[in-house]
Amino acid sequence: MCTFRTLFDCEQRGGVEIDKGLSMETQKDIFSGSAVATTLGKGFLAIRKAGHLCIQTQSQEYSDYSGREKMVEVRLDVLRPGLQVLIVDQWIETGGTMKAAIKLVERQGATVVGVAAVAIENSEGGKWIKEKYKHSHCIPEELQSQIDKQYLDSFKSFAS
Repeated sequence: MCTFRTLFDCEQRGGVEIDKGLSMETQKDIFSGSAVATTLGKGFLAIRKAGHLCIQTQSQEYSDYSGREKMVEVRLDVLRPGLQVLIVDQWIETGGTMKAAIKLVERQGATVVGVAAVAIENSEGGKWIKEKYKHSHCIPEELQSQIDKQYLDSFKSFAS
C-alpha cells in the first residue's frame, strides 16, 4: 500500500535527515508534499507558478509533459546552504517539472536528499532522476511498463 510514509521511504533507507519537504503548488502536490512534511514533523515549502509571490524569488523555466514552456519560482528567504530537502510530486512523467524544482533548490545552496512520487515513469527524465537522486515511488516493478504506457491492463475490465 502506498502511504505518505512509504513515499518517504527513500530517506529512511539512506539514513538521511531532511529539514523541509517541498512540492509544486498544484492542489494535489501541495496536499501530498505538506502531508509528507507534516507526517515527519518537518517544514514545508511550495514552488509556485511565476508571478504569484509578493516577495523576492528565484525563477526557473521548464517544459512540462505536454511540451509547453512554463516558469516556476521559489522564495529566496527559506532555502539556504546546508538545508536538506525532500521533493514530493504526484507523478513524474517527463521529469521537466522535477528538474526545475531541483535546479531551484540546488541554485540556492540547499541539498536535494530525495525525490518521492506516487509514480516515476522510465522516460529519459525519469531515468535521470532515478540515477542521480535517492527516490521512492509506489509502483511495483511488475507494473512499471504499464505505468510507462499510462494504461493499466486492469482497465480492460472496465471497457463498455
